[in-house]
Amino acid sequence: MNRVDMSSVAERVLKVNEYFYSLQGEGARQGVPTIFIRLSGCNLSCSFCDTDFDSYEALSLDELSSRIASYPCKSIVWTGGEPTLQLDSAIVAYFKDLGYYQAIETNGMQSVPEGIDYISCSPKHRNVSMLHKFFSQGVSEWRFLIEPEGALPIPKEQLPKALHYCISPVFDLTTDRPNPIALQRCIDYCLEHSQWRLSLQIHKLIGIE
Repeated sequence: MNRVDMSSVAERVLKVNEYFYSLQGEGARQGVPTIFIRLSGCNLSCSFCDTDFDSYEALSLDELSSRIASYPCKSIVWTGGEPTLQLDSAIVAYFKDLGYYQAIETNGMQSVPEGIDYISCSPKHRNVSMLHKFFSQGVSEWRFLIEPEGALPIPKEQLPKALHYCISPVFDLTTDRPNPIALQRCIDYCLEHSQWRLSLQIHKLIGIE
């Protein structure tokens, strides 16, 4: 896109739940300083979700970029809710034009916009054909959430390719700590399948946003 296109895209509006600057708390990029932009809305309703993604402030891209410009960082994570419900290639191009590296956290129900630099997919389903449909070129990381009972990750051999394979225990909403049964299942799985790594939500464990 050229500069004229970017000027017109700047007036596009996103429903933004919140934005903040912190450290990436999970996955293969754990510990990386990051600007998080949480978009409102989701196409799922998971029992273990602790995010209020219904509320929002309507912000133009120009307003949003102005607000995050003060952060000493050029790395964005689009998260939610489910960011693919709002995000498209024109919006990604707008922030890329401003020099931002862009990652996305998605639930695997839709394809991600062109131009995203890092795809972290945490499927809340076990539909292998859907994952191959939406991510035929692969992703940056698979991140499976594990509950005390139920399914374990889809075997690596059945998934589209990735650079990293992560497995995470759900957190107990009452204690804000990993569910101990889910955690032990993750540990056991990683020890049996060494290509997978354990990922914990360290932002919750150390008490940062």
